[in-house]
Amino acid sequence: MGFCGHYLHFRRGGRSGQTPILCFLAKHGGELSQQELRAQIPIKPGSLSEILSKLEVAGLIERRKNPDDRRQLTIKLTEEGAKRAALDQEERVQFRRRAFQALSEPEQEQLEALLTKVRHSWEDLDD
Repeated sequence: MGFCGHYLHFRRGGRSGQTPILCFLAKHGGELSQQELRAQIPIKPGSLSEILSKLEVAGLIERRKNPDDRRQLTIKLTEEGAKRAALDQEERVQFRRRAFQALSEPEQEQLEALLTKVRHSWEDLDD
């Protein structure tokens, strides 16, 4: 199992923070407050700020003060960020197809059910 996690992380480029944030923003309309993003992404606040800074410098997101509450920042995908998120999502789908082609459709469904069960068990460890 450890090998699989290690392989997938580095196969996906080792960018554990940027891609998930771009894809999460795309999935949620392309715009969220930084507070909403922090509540949904399991990452330390300092790490999130660092990743957002890198994404902003790369031109993939914009950070703006919320006009209704100047203490809050709104994170918005740029056009380039939306393109990158769509490309990353498509690459993930294609990789998943290739990675699991050795399993039949029922085996893939069984594996997904088992991994979901394990994930829920791990989430309960945090409580």
